[in-house]
Amino acid sequence: MDNRTNTIAGWALAGCTAALGLTIASGMVFHGGRPDTMGYPIEGVVEEGATAAAAVPIATLLASADIAAGEKSFSKCASCHSINQGGAAGIGPNLYGVVGQPHGGKPGFAYSDVLKGIAGNWTFDAMNEWLLSPRKYAPGTKMSFAGLSNDQERANVIAYLNAQGSNLPLPAAPAAGAEAGTGEAATGDQADAAANVADSAPTADMANRATPAPGAPSQDPAAAEEAAKVK
Repeated sequence: MDNRTNTIAGWALAGCTAALGLTIASGMVFHGGRPDTMGYPIEGVVEEGATAAAAVPIATLLASADIAAGEKSFSKCASCHSINQGGAAGIGPNLYGVVGQPHGGKPGFAYSDVLKGIAGNWTFDAMNEWLLSPRKYAPGTKMSFAGLSNDQERANVIAYLNAQGSNLPLPAAPAAGAEAGTGEAATGDQADAAANVADSAPTADMANRATPAPGAPSQDPAAAEEAAKVK
């Protein structure tokens, strides 16, 4: 009986030792953690060492937008939307003349309450944000399209939509370096403020350098005697 117990205990100990050894060996070969290079982009995750690029204004992108390229990209939308004048609504509304119209303003289509509740019109900026991520722009929207992540492709599609019945004038692109100039001005103001603080004398130093007025007890012995009599 003792031999059998010892045998079982020995096998159990050997199994535990083998499992521990395999765990250590696998840890040396395989390691967890973030990969050096992401295999595919994940929404909200930025690669290490990368900084978020400043968003390019849609007005800047529209200045170089390609309407023909936008028409090709619109083919991704054609299964749900018609674009011709007087076209029928499908899974989504007809989009003829949509740029500049109110949100949820196309007759003959049952918009979600969340989209109808968005105030204002489909401006170029609003359309840009919508095409980037419909779910972020209008949480709860019925539109299942994931969005267009490429900035220029969105600008091309917006230019194409605008050419289909809206024909609104494109917004003026901001002057090159305008934002940089604003930052430099702010930095200059901060530097001037710092210089003013450095040039100003500390309060304690001003007190040390103050000169007693003539006739004060510390300057006039007679005044000091009169002050002593009063006390």
